[in-house]
Amino acid sequence: MRRKGFWIQAKLQILVVIICLGATGASAAAPPPTSPHVVVVVWDGMRPDMINERNCPVLWRLAQQGVVFRNHHSVYPTATVVNGTAIATGSYPAHSGIIANHDYYPGIDVARAVDVETLAVVRKGDQLSGGNYLGQATLAEMIQGAGKKTAVSAAKGIGLLFDRHAGWQRSDCVNAFEGHVLPATAAETVAKIAGPFSELKQRHFARSDEWAVRTLIDVLWKDEIPAFSLLWLSEPDGSQHFTAPGSPAALAAIKGSDANLERVLAALDRHHVRDRTDVFVVSDHGFSTIARSIDLRKILRDAGFDAASEFAGEPRPGQILLAGNGGSVLFYVIGRDPTVTQRLVDFLEQSDFAGVIFTRDKLEGTFPLEAAKIDNQRMPDVVMSFRWQETKNQFGVAGMIDADWNRKPGEATHATLSRFDVHNILIAAGPHFRRGQATDLPSGNVDLAPTILHIFGISPAGPFDGRVLSEALANEQTAQLQPETGMMSASKRFPSGIWQQSFQGSRVGQTFYIDQGNGKFVPKD
Repeated sequence: MRRKGFWIQAKLQILVVIICLGATGASAAAPPPTSPHVVVVVWDGMRPDMINERNCPVLWRLAQQGVVFRNHHSVYPTATVVNGTAIATGSYPAHSGIIANHDYYPGIDVARAVDVETLAVVRKGDQLSGGNYLGQATLAEMIQGAGKKTAVSAAKGIGLLFDRHAGWQRSDCVNAFEGHVLPATAAETVAKIAGPFSELKQRHFARSDEWAVRTLIDVLWKDEIPAFSLLWLSEPDGSQHFTAPGSPAALAAIKGSDANLERVLAALDRHHVRDRTDVFVVSDHGFSTIARSIDLRKILRDAGFDAASEFAGEPRPGQILLAGNGGSVLFYVIGRDPTVTQRLVDFLEQSDFAGVIFTRDKLEGTFPLEAAKIDNQRMPDVVMSFRWQETKNQFGVAGMIDADWNRKPGEATHATLSRFDVHNILIAAGPHFRRGQATDLPSGNVDLAPTILHIFGISPAGPFDGRVLSEALANEQTAQLQPETGMMSASKRFPSGIWQQSFQGSRVGQTFYIDQGNGKFVPKD
């Protein structure tokens, strides 16, 4: 496995905890099927503390039938495209190449950050990289390579990155994402049966999810259930963004996703494959409510920096391109000017909004990008996660953050190192999983691909960053796993006070998970 020096650089405070699966006791399981099916259903933005019998009774019942992963982790930045790619590849952003939803690719657009999952950007990225826009093979590609059929249906553009070459390896493998269909030969059938796609930007989240569910059940599953299927729902993410977690609209969105899960399970029953199907319900990230919107473009310009989120023409050395990602911001210093970068970092460290700062050049008071597994060949000069706090929002739901200029206070977003953003849901039920159990052992989105390939008995195309979730699998004897938790800290003194930041991570075997991180500037008395 490829790993860099997080634990070498950190002064570890090791807390070894022996974790056992929950106390409900597994009954003897029947041998798993020889021709299994796997269905992954993503509830975008679903927080673990929102799961209960009242909010989502179908998911609640499914959890009683399988395994609940109570210590599940998103990868950082805790955003949709980053974590969708982690689920698809089993890799950290450093290896997948996707380190943000909105990122700066000068070869694609020299003036501004791009949405990294759009079809035009992905095609251009593959063209520029010789087909290596993603640094790793995807789950769908590896399953197809083993001669099995896959199907992807997504209400959001992230579906493209699961199988951007749909129809190339097998003509019967379809990827329908955000109204687009690959291969194009399947588009007419999808349009006829599923109807038109409602744009998410018009806040038609329920209708967009309806399109994705109908496409999966009525088109892609019409004749048979493929070996692997992915359904990506836009809720409750969409409603939470505009109203905050715990709002009536957000709770209604959770009910909607629960009803869609029920439709998926009913379709498996109609095809008589429920007993041969492992169902994963996962979210890409958690969620937080915005306490303050921080317009870093104006703040930096007022402080004398030549900074913008969009350039008027060819950028000049010393300018700073800001890529806002909700709870985190990426900073690209044109020409890699070290003086400008140091001045920027000094400014952020003395602010009242910075939470954790990562730098390409490992500057004082910061952590290196590789600590968060976000270093790659196109890495930014600085990445900042906004500060967070435990306080509750107007609906009594904990987790408040500062965020970028794209949303208003009282609305909600994610992508910070808040524990409310980092921790997401995973429930797995089916013939390969133990029944009626729960585990507190750390797990993460990077673990889904290795586990699913293990279920199919397929060898991966290359090394994973994630691990097989063996502690949850039936009929497998595994050694008791002992996780380690480590803390690293960094600080810097200024005449006016001291900057302090900390970062906590956990490790199970060779797999690393980010738990949380935060920081603050403490003025002198």
